[in-house]
Amino acid sequence: MTTNAHKLELTKEEMRTLGYKAIDELVEHFDTQNSKLPVAEGSREDMDKLFLEDAPEEPTDAMSVLNFVVDKVMSNSNIVSHPKSYSFVPGPSNYVSTIADTLATGFNVFSGGWVASPAAAELEIVTINWLLKLFGFPSKRGGGIFTSGGSMANLTAIVTARRIKCGEDFSKAVLYLSDQAHSSNIKAITILGFRRDQIRIIPTDLEFKMSLNKLQNAIAKDRLQGLQPFCIVASSGTTNTGTVDPLLELSKICKKEKLWFHIDGAYGGAAILAKNGKQLLKGIDKADSLTVDPHKWFYQPYEMGCLLVRNSKWLKHTFTEKPEYLKDVEGNDSEINFYDHGVQLTRRFRALKLYMSVKTFGLKAFRKAIDYNLKLAEQTEAILRKSSKWEVVSPATLAVINFRYNSIKLNLNEEELDELNQKISEKIMASREALLVTTILQNQIVLRMCLINPRTTLEDIKGTINLCEKFAEDILKNA
Repeated sequence: MTTNAHKLELTKEEMRTLGYKAIDELVEHFDTQNSKLPVAEGSREDMDKLFLEDAPEEPTDAMSVLNFVVDKVMSNSNIVSHPKSYSFVPGPSNYVSTIADTLATGFNVFSGGWVASPAAAELEIVTINWLLKLFGFPSKRGGGIFTSGGSMANLTAIVTARRIKCGEDFSKAVLYLSDQAHSSNIKAITILGFRRDQIRIIPTDLEFKMSLNKLQNAIAKDRLQGLQPFCIVASSGTTNTGTVDPLLELSKICKKEKLWFHIDGAYGGAAILAKNGKQLLKGIDKADSLTVDPHKWFYQPYEMGCLLVRNSKWLKHTFTEKPEYLKDVEGNDSEINFYDHGVQLTRRFRALKLYMSVKTFGLKAFRKAIDYNLKLAEQTEAILRKSSKWEVVSPATLAVINFRYNSIKLNLNEEELDELNQKISEKIMASREALLVTTILQNQIVLRMCLINPRTTLEDIKGTINLCEKFAEDILKNA
């Protein structure tokens, strides 16, 4: 161990050896992850036995620490970039962006203000501009900011909407979102001090889209009661089903009623890169603010969310504070201090990974990957519909499909079907062969696949479906 431990330093040779070993482990992971089991197991008791200890006073050899972390920490974490990681919203990631994150962390770039790193600020401007163009937002007037994820992007959007539409008094303000909207929106609304009675949950129709008629009735009723409708939160790719709300129609309602139009496209926004993406997301360019999550379907590592707005001044007017200790680094209007556009003062250099991966692979590669994902979900739906054992509950929509085991030979009731499909998921997870959990749609327990990994093959899916069928037969045999 280096004699410079008190300076938190390694020697040049120690750094090189440790770094090469870490990169070797990353390369091995990317090269072999498809052949590993994607699901990790471990109770709190198991993890305590592995890791619980007092903070050590004396140093430990750095290579020993790295080996321990690789062997015990990484092996006890789900592989969300695995081809059979189907649940929640997987994180396919890519190696180039991993290296970008390593560089950003290693150089410890502060990406809050222009003076701290003009290059980091400029690359955030450049990559935000790429996204503005993709989504049809104004390129000169528009703007945005990279965040830790969709949750923080939605929070940033709603506080901006409140400032612009309500000013200082939001005691009578009301927001509207569907029963399929992501929970991060509710969390953001409550964090910002809104009461539960200021939130309107609008029911969805049989296709899980926000009901326009029920929305308009709710707005009219609130106005008659002297309340202040100010914001609609629409979904562009719900987590449960991939459904896109009727964005164009909602934009017209917002324009007529003078409401802020926020679209949560954290999951499905990336479909804009697909061949028919603009049609699927028709009306997304009408939003006042739009959340997208590059660490989902733009294939970036965690953490990377993004908020786009039609007018960058909305962010600056909402978040700018001018303490005396920042007066020397304010810069001019063209030199953006991103700490003035969002919640965080201290910010990591998130833009680098999107920049490096797009520069390396080109947008065409991203387009092909997303097209592949959409077709893969449609092929999965076709397989399920041809089987007498499966029922499609929600069809393939933006690479999400929901289904349940419901053999026409068995004639099971709803309670029995719920129990059976829950047990199928439990068996799959216990086998560690695939990450496949349930959700609830129309009061039915269903299996859900989110197929946004470009490395997932149809054979992966067929193998998982066959394994589900085997477990179903075993469960029914032992019932």
